[in-house]
Amino acid sequence: MLFNSISFLIFFPVVILLYFIIPHRFRYIWLLAASYYFYMAWNPVYALLMLTSTFITYTSGILIDKANKTSGGGNAAKLKNIYVSISFILNLSILFFFKYFYFAVDNINILLSALHIQLIQPKFDIILPLGISFYTMQMIAYIVDIYRGAKAETNFIKYALFISFFPKLLAGPIERTATFLPQLQERKYFNYDNLKNGLLLMLYGYFLKMVIGDRAAILVNFVFENYEAYMGLEIFVAITIYSIQIYADFFGYTCIAIGAAQTMGFTLLQNFNHPFFAVSVGDYWRRWHISLSMWLRDYIYFPLGGSRCSKIKKYRNILITFFISGLWHGANWTFIIWGMIHGLSIILDDIFKPVFQKIYSIFNINTQCFSFRLFQIIIAFLIINYSRLFFRAPDIETAVIMTKQMFSVWNPWIFFDNSLYDMGLSRKDFYVLCFSIIILWAVSFMQEKGIKIREELAKQNLVFRWILYWIAIFGILTFGVYGTAYNANQFIYFQF
Repeated sequence: MLFNSISFLIFFPVVILLYFIIPHRFRYIWLLAASYYFYMAWNPVYALLMLTSTFITYTSGILIDKANKTSGGGNAAKLKNIYVSISFILNLSILFFFKYFYFAVDNINILLSALHIQLIQPKFDIILPLGISFYTMQMIAYIVDIYRGAKAETNFIKYALFISFFPKLLAGPIERTATFLPQLQERKYFNYDNLKNGLLLMLYGYFLKMVIGDRAAILVNFVFENYEAYMGLEIFVAITIYSIQIYADFFGYTCIAIGAAQTMGFTLLQNFNHPFFAVSVGDYWRRWHISLSMWLRDYIYFPLGGSRCSKIKKYRNILITFFISGLWHGANWTFIIWGMIHGLSIILDDIFKPVFQKIYSIFNINTQCFSFRLFQIIIAFLIINYSRLFFRAPDIETAVIMTKQMFSVWNPWIFFDNSLYDMGLSRKDFYVLCFSIIILWAVSFMQEKGIKIREELAKQNLVFRWILYWIAIFGILTFGVYGTAYNANQFIYFQF
């Protein structure tokens, strides 16, 4: 079931209505049932897979917690390590099989072919379960936290709801038990402000997804499917539109997820903080997919030693972290290269930082002024934008060819000779896309400056507010992009 489907628009109000009708002590049971129904609407069999993984980590957590409380010295420590290892092996094996099996087979076959050995040819197809990367990361974090001394959740239904809570199930935010489970204990009452603000955030998410993201996808898909026909700035425009597409698509999903949870009184992690205003690649990762960045920091980077070590080890830790980030996003070397571009950019920034500071001092450059910050934003965007070429390209060869084509010619006339309207979008749709991007930028700019738009909107007269609401709803219905026969288009991050 997709957030932008008719079935969800029926499902969601029913869930909210019954949630507030049902007595408090049974609400988490209702939410668990609703969340599994939400997931089973896609594939009932894979709901059993999620339930199996949930049971494995729940049981492991109980056993690790018990070992923590046992004063058995070395034996208790050994038991903890055994339980953690079993949990990791089982859950990561499931993830590996469904997500990385064919990637591993393909790379093994390349080696076998070079050695003139008969290739491996699996006889079955594998469908990637939706959300498996996200809920597996939550399970790993849960086990590690208990290993470090946190208390295990003894109520299986509550733990299962933490894993499967439908607003965040398919693409995050990647939550922690320490912030989510206590919310299940709170007695929640119907709150009009929560309902209103949650629905407004969902409305903005639908605008991002359906008006910007899905419209941008038409141009991006057309160019990447016919990349041989495009050169120079045409490739650059397509990559830039893709950067906007994936942001609008993923941020749109996150707005809907956080808004849906807020209507019921739940608070989820904020996953974005205006990443296109980042002044460096490092700053970008403090603003983009924040829950993933925090997970990588807490469970990969810090355990490796973080930055509290020699420079060489620090850079090694950064590269390992971004290698894992790339591999987590997809079973393809293009994602790994994307991650390495980000990791190397952060390392180079750290290496040359003293040099740049000397240059700024010698030439008396004001690093606090608007123009300097704008310069930093542009440089960071160009690096991040180029890395998206590898993120989107089906293989390394295509990415390399498109890179050569992008730098082969300087053709600024495409902005004046109607060439932009030969990239999959009609003139009207291109104008709608540009105008919508301006709205996105304006909203982001105001929020970056500390303006809380929903609070400011609440101060306006009732009639004015409802006029804006209906304009927004009508605009999404009119200018939203729909799939074949008005079916919902899937969110990009569902494939990860």
